[in-house]
Amino acid sequence: MTPRSRPIALDEVSKAIIEQLQEDGRRSYAEIGKAVGLSEAAVRQRVQKLTDAGVMQVVAVTDPMQLGFYRQAMVGIRVTGDSRVIAQKLSDITAVDYVVLTAGSFDILAEIVCENDDELIELLNERIRRIDGVEATETFVYLKLQKQLYNWGTR
Repeated sequence: MTPRSRPIALDEVSKAIIEQLQEDGRRSYAEIGKAVGLSEAAVRQRVQKLTDAGVMQVVAVTDPMQLGFYRQAMVGIRVTGDSRVIAQKLSDITAVDYVVLTAGSFDILAEIVCENDDELIELLNERIRRIDGVEATETFVYLKLQKQLYNWGTR
């Protein structure tokens, strides 16, 4: 999703459509229409506008373990220089699926999904720590994913 300088104003119907899709991304436009009081075509049009505007994405969320990615980790990264430049370089690495600029102990947090520990070691040593401006890293290996939801709704 593309960051915006100011939030897009959503009406209650658009919010309800988003909430319907957060509950079940495979829900049909006809079902959503019944729930929010619109026709199937009107829902389809609104969903298209919301996705085109970058307000939302409709994606399949997978369980990495089921796909052979047995090692997940969050890497805290301290940097010197412009953290945005380093964040972009991290974003270009395929195994990195989440990058966020932070305030606090770390300048950047990056989530990594790998097949195994050897791949994680290789990624840390050969890719991440070699980026100019990366001063230090701390790796938090996931033992178990306890909760991951995307249905927090709208405001």
